Amino acid sequence: MICKLPHFIFIMVDDQGYGDIGYHGSDIHTPVLDRLAAEGVKLENYYVQPICSPSRSQLMTGRYQIHTGLQHSIIHPRQPLCLPPDIPTPPEHLWHLGFCRPSCLPTGRGFQSFLGTLTGSGDHFSYQSCDGAEACGFDLHDGDRPAWEMAGNYSTLLCIDGVKQFLKRHDPHTPLFLYLSLQATHAPLQVPDHFLHLYDSQYNRLRRHYAAMLSCLDSGVAQVVQELKTQELYENSVLIYSSDNGGQPLSGGSNWTLRGGKGTYWEGGIRTVGFVHSPLLKKKGIVSRALIHVSDWYPTLLGLAGARQSHHGLDGHDVWGSISEGLPCPRTEILFNIDPVSRKAGEPYDKALILNGFGIWDTLLTGNVGDGDWIPPQALPGGPERWTKLEKRRNELGKSVWLFNVSADPYERYDLAEARPQVVKHLLTRLAESPTRQL
Repeated sequence: MICKLPHFIFIMVDDQGYGDIGYHGSDIHTPVLDRLAAEGVKLENYYVQPICSPSRSQLMTGRYQIHTGLQHSIIHPRQPLCLPPDIPTPPEHLWHLGFCRPSCLPTGRGFQSFLGTLTGSGDHFSYQSCDGAEACGFDLHDGDRPAWEMAGNYSTLLCIDGVKQFLKRHDPHTPLFLYLSLQATHAPLQVPDHFLHLYDSQYNRLRRHYAAMLSCLDSGVAQVVQELKTQELYENSVLIYSSDNGGQPLSGGSNWTLRGGKGTYWEGGIRTVGFVHSPLLKKKGIVSRALIHVSDWYPTLLGLAGARQSHHGLDGHDVWGSISEGLPCPRTEILFNIDPVSRKAGEPYDKALILNGFGIWDTLLTGNVGDGDWIPPQALPGGPERWTKLEKRRNELGKSVWLFNVSADPYERYDLAEARPQVVKHLLTRLAESPTRQL
């Protein structure tokens, strides 16, 4: 007997850039990911958030971060915060989402098992994690206990092996939701030596380590897919692959041919790698230009699972018809953020950062909304001000709106705000009409 409901495998990668996959012309070897995407549906108009926690919260709730209290920044390890407990989540590992109360742990939010870390930026081998120099500790957990005995194993390979062991035990007749949230390619840039040797000719140390981490990840995904086939789960599975935000160029990542990177609202910070691979797709081997956002996965997966649940209150849309059959997409715009805690127009960046501490979320107006081809990144594309130095340009202090046609100008070279005032007016009107109730 075959399980009628599909098995879901969601692979979330940390900080993979738009340009860091073979089918986007990368110099990094990702043959497995390239093949899976080529046999499935490549999502070439796919958006996330500029940093991890907001993207991951929207994946798990189907709601924009203005409705979950994550419109400012990430949740840091020592903050007594997590997703609001009254907001339901599908069974996904809540890594990167903050304070370790039992009710905030994965096993307290619908998961039957959990293996992983509860913070970010930890060592990939020792699992030493710090939130400032004075607060360091061991962060690797199996369920609700510290997994001391697993220290020394590389995080990507450890998680891949954990998935394989789980799949061996899983009854193929029981629907499965598996959330594989990998630490790669987030700094610190660490990887076993035998993957580094694949890039001996790469002279840039950061790029070399970053590339090796992705090749290790690519090899691990191959093992997961093979295990799905061995355990007779593959034919009824939907595999979704996504990065949580754009790549970090200062840590070896590349978002070319897009402008900007992690922590910015330029395309390189919010448009990223994504694809769906599944025997259940009605159309395979295609490229989708449908406008899809990370918040859409929640209602999409609920729909595929047969849940008869109202989507009232959700910001995401069920986009399976658009992905699988090429039907018109229900999404026509994305509200990237509304954050009233921001620096004033013309206020120096360093001063604003000291005053409110939310540098990468700063907005000169109140938010950021994209509509079809048009996107106005009101957030100064600074994040850390070093990004503007990297581009060897300064942004005009006091300027509050840019307008770009991201279909015709993906690198966002040509500001059309003055030339197309009606488009700017329309987008700002839509922003003003957006729900204002925030946590």
